[in-house]
Amino acid sequence: MDIFITLTVNGLATGLLLFMIACGLSIIFGLMGIMNFAHGGFFLIGAYASTWTYSITGNFAIAMIAGMAAGSAIGWLTEITIIRPVYKNPIGQILITLGAFIVINEVVKIIWGPNVLPSPTPDMLQGDINVLGASISIYRIFVIVFSCVVALVVHLVLTRTRLGMIVRAGVENSEMVNILGVNVRRVFASVFILGTGLAALGGAMIGPTIGQIGPFLASQYLLLGFIVVVIGGMGSFIGSMIAGIIVGLANNYIIWIYPPAALPLNIILMSVILLVKPSGLLGIKEAA
Repeated sequence: MDIFITLTVNGLATGLLLFMIACGLSIIFGLMGIMNFAHGGFFLIGAYASTWTYSITGNFAIAMIAGMAAGSAIGWLTEITIIRPVYKNPIGQILITLGAFIVINEVVKIIWGPNVLPSPTPDMLQGDINVLGASISIYRIFVIVFSCVVALVVHLVLTRTRLGMIVRAGVENSEMVNILGVNVRRVFASVFILGTGLAALGGAMIGPTIGQIGPFLASQYLLLGFIVVVIGGMGSFIGSMIAGIIVGLANNYIIWIYPPAALPLNIILMSVILLVKPSGLLGIKEAA
């Protein structure tokens, strides 16, 4: 029982971190029609910028803000320099975002080196608590609570603000955004920055979760992020959250039983869901 509780809590923490990557991918694709392969790079920047800032300041809150700010800033530069010219060119989007992913990855290696770096748990979040006989990391509980708060805030932004109204209208019908007479470029830039900022924030929290950071994070979590997006459904915020939790739990249970089967299981799970519902759990066509 204690092992099940531990695996479940760890799985929820992992799933909610995946959700923070996937919801940005999903929203960006839903409104802008861009499959952003550079997204893993923003996650990586958030992880390194946060870890570096924490090593200097010793303040995890400042480190998280720095990680998110760094990812958002690079996301903004990426959108105005290389994404904007290829809005209507799907092949160009794939090639240029893949190129951006590689460049970001290499720049990170140049700045911080190619080796794995330690990412300690913040002092105030160290230790464990006992839950029904299971030893649960305080930091992982923090990740779950904080991620849920972020999800609630983003949900309120998407459902209670003018920007959210435009985003939701654009997800359902991109031409409607133009009809509303809004500054489409500004809206697209805001959505892109929001998505990259969420990915970077997830990156800022991943280091203490696994105890280290390295260039491997970008490709590993980008792949899992895409799996979550496909399972949840393109353009669906709630779908991404549900799918993130499903993938996170499944991943942790299988890793405990037989680690090499974790990734194949996620791909099989994605395939089965797509066979049953091609648009994903709560894809655009299925959304209410």
